[in-house]
Amino acid sequence: MEFGFTTAAYVVAAVLFILSLGGLSGQESAKRAVWYGIFGMALAVFATLIGPGTGLWLLSIILIAAGGIIGMYVAKKVEMTEMPQLVAAMHSLVGLAAVFVGYNAHFTMKAVTSGHDPHGTFAELVAHKTSVELSILSVELFLGVFIGAVTFTGSVIAYGKLAGKVTSKAEKLPGGHILNASAAAISVLALFWYMGTGGFFPLFLMTVCALFIGYHLIMGIGGADMPVVVSMLNSYSGWAAAAIGFSLGNDLLIVVGALVGSSGAILSYIMCKAMNRSFVSVILGGFGSTGGPAMEVEGEQIAIDADGVAGALEDADSIIIVPGYGMAVAQAQQNVAELTRRLRAKGKEVRFAIHPVAGRLPGHMNVLLAEAKVPYDIVLEMDEINEDFPETDVVIVIGSNDIVNPAAQEDPNSPIAGMPVLEVWKAKQVFVSKRGQGTGYSGIENPLFYKDNTRMFYGDAKASVGELLNRIS
Repeated sequence: MEFGFTTAAYVVAAVLFILSLGGLSGQESAKRAVWYGIFGMALAVFATLIGPGTGLWLLSIILIAAGGIIGMYVAKKVEMTEMPQLVAAMHSLVGLAAVFVGYNAHFTMKAVTSGHDPHGTFAELVAHKTSVELSILSVELFLGVFIGAVTFTGSVIAYGKLAGKVTSKAEKLPGGHILNASAAAISVLALFWYMGTGGFFPLFLMTVCALFIGYHLIMGIGGADMPVVVSMLNSYSGWAAAAIGFSLGNDLLIVVGALVGSSGAILSYIMCKAMNRSFVSVILGGFGSTGGPAMEVEGEQIAIDADGVAGALEDADSIIIVPGYGMAVAQAQQNVAELTRRLRAKGKEVRFAIHPVAGRLPGHMNVLLAEAKVPYDIVLEMDEINEDFPETDVVIVIGSNDIVNPAAQEDPNSPIAGMPVLEVWKAKQVFVSKRGQGTGYSGIENPLFYKDNTRMFYGDAKASVGELLNRIS
């Protein structure tokens, strides 16, 4: 009876997770989709706790309560600007869990095959497996540990880059990809060694190699490409969870892991396409390098004050706002939304242009604008709005660099060469809200800032837009 209820609950939870993923595809349905995911996870945890083989109730309740309290604390403390770091940190925990579960499965298999009496549901499951089934289980746990270890260190480095604790530049050890290939080859040899002996050392050796691969892959990716990295690690964590599910014989983990893994891989592919990158080069950590010296940027950045920007906005009929990570850092979305409302009230056409990799997390800008209650119908993707810039009177760029960088089209040696960008420089006037004259997170110089129709509106984005609000009633 318990097993039947658990199975039925898992099916319902899986359906809720699918509905959750489907609902997240639209802004209007996203809030409902989140609740689907919450109810699905709560049902899955409850069904697991009362299912067959459960025990250690006090410890389970303590750990669940502790995890819930920590989760609530983190959710309340973390700002939207820190969400990419939080996501990377969560991915690392999934990877670490996969490693621990794989190790536990190995020790349990070893104990059962050595003649010890099985204790627990998984041990009883192992005891009834044939030699062929045990071999398949060994491969499953080996792959689970490998993917988990790569996800763990990769996510830790991604967190460090996003949080500014690790350099955002693409850095590799001497030997570059040869080191990654060697570690991968040793892991493959360790698999055959492990299948032949069942010993712990080849599993441990592979773990060390996988930890190195995760570290070196992400260190070799530049800061401009971190949104793709976060999406890619999301996919890795899903496959790690699926591998755990195969090892434990847990159908829900297999389904959920496959959903997360495949959706993350699809999103990574879409983002790579948007950046004109090879999906394989992402997986191999091939970003951030150039074929030669970058083109020299000539000219100077010309500043403008709030009166000048406000005057141009008053005279303009069509306005496009391009938000970036700088808007998130300054928490300027509410002021930007209010500026939009005032300009539209004057009969002006105001729209937002969103690049697929704006910010440091997929959909980062969409979430911020939705939070500020910007109407969905004026928030447009790059492909929908890029052709409209030549007919636009004013473009306001708020804290963006790479996604509006003409070097992507003009400089073949640029780290972002070939990447589709928002062609804001084709508008009549461009105002760039920026803290200072630095190159920003990715460290790539932007010729847009030196063009004749561009003016730099220096200062904190929230304060700068606030000054505009004082001048536009």
